[in-house]
Amino acid sequence: MARESFDKEIQFLRMLVLTSGAYNRQQYADRLGISIHTFDKTIKRLKEIANAVYQQLPADKGKEFAETVRYSYLDSSDPMLLFLFRAKSLKESESQRLSLLLAAMHEKALTAMELLDLCCGSMPAELALPDEKTIRGDLKYLEQVGVIQKEPGTRPFRYRTYNDLITVLSPEELQDLYDFVDIMANTQLPSVQGYLLRDGLKKHMARNPDDYGRAEPFLYKYHYYSRILDEAHLFTLLDAIRSRRFVSFLYFSPKKETSYASKNTNPLFERDTEGSQEMILPLKVVYDHQYGRWYLLGRHPRHGIKKYRLEGLTQISEGDAAPEADYEAHTSDLEQRIRQSWLIDTGKPVTVKARFFHPGPGISNFVKERVLLQGQWGSITEETGDSFIYEIVVNGMVEIKPWIRSFGSSCEVLAPLKLREEMIAEWKEIKSYYESL
Repeated sequence: MARESFDKEIQFLRMLVLTSGAYNRQQYADRLGISIHTFDKTIKRLKEIANAVYQQLPADKGKEFAETVRYSYLDSSDPMLLFLFRAKSLKESESQRLSLLLAAMHEKALTAMELLDLCCGSMPAELALPDEKTIRGDLKYLEQVGVIQKEPGTRPFRYRTYNDLITVLSPEELQDLYDFVDIMANTQLPSVQGYLLRDGLKKHMARNPDDYGRAEPFLYKYHYYSRILDEAHLFTLLDAIRSRRFVSFLYFSPKKETSYASKNTNPLFERDTEGSQEMILPLKVVYDHQYGRWYLLGRHPRHGIKKYRLEGLTQISEGDAAPEADYEAHTSDLEQRIRQSWLIDTGKPVTVKARFFHPGPGISNFVKERVLLQGQWGSITEETGDSFIYEIVVNGMVEIKPWIRSFGSSCEVLAPLKLREEMIAEWKEIKSYYESL
């Protein structure tokens, strides 16, 4: 299947959202590691995809795409950058062929040869006719993604569309399912597949408006656009983890000036990129709620445990499978090394001690409630009428610092001394921003 990679478009959209369109064309092209010509082609393609998926977008074709993004975000509670996942990443012939196959299998179960005859008789004259191998590849793909189901029995196997979810439920049950999926997609991780399921249910319900007449009870404003874009790689990595397979990718560190490089196939136009080619055995994927970031943790053949931000991964491909014994040993080693990590830090353990102040008499003690909720395995060791002391042993101080800082004046770091001094320096710097001129 020609299921295209959207690496370039993903990196472009992430930069566009994070900078709110502050860069000019040349700056965008430089950051992406592409030419102005390629940049303009990418803009045109994204406009076409967005206008095809979101009919409510402005009709003004000359409008900057950054303005289009801002318009849709303010106009709708639906996360606009999801349009990339709804885009058709198949060739025209494949789209036509899959549509014919699904329509035929919706009526009754058919064999691969029957479907081949149907396609050869129904495909437009200007498109190439498929062969048996192509049809069987289509059926395998559709079965993998859960669209069709193989009927029980002997060869030749018959296939039908798999729509049991909507046929066995009553209208009331489908409405409840839609509301549940809507809530989970907007509040849990990952989100993309939930949104696609919700949209499929909405289309089915729209065909029978008499049974589903009530308005949607919930509206959301989606935060952290980047986590939607990162999910383009998430399920590829989870599949590699399940199958114990190595993955290779071109990685761009967040500290680098560029975030993408074109994949040149002509050796005359090859050029060095600032990305690094990596091959690791993926072991774990972690999400950071504090900043809305996904991380990949894996075992490098030479450098041991390594960590990557998903936003820097491009050109991902799966490799050979690792022996089960090796995989279990690497997983056990990783779990041991991050056992005391606030998130994914594998540094030396350090005891953090902080005093938290109660908000005051007659006020709900939201500070203590939050510490108990988010404090992980830490514990309250001492408590007085106006404060309490919280202690935790963590790997390093970098990851816990934003959490401590978020309490503002309700928290005072007591130990270690280095962390206390760093917090003092940071608050002095913040204070200097607000000093009278």
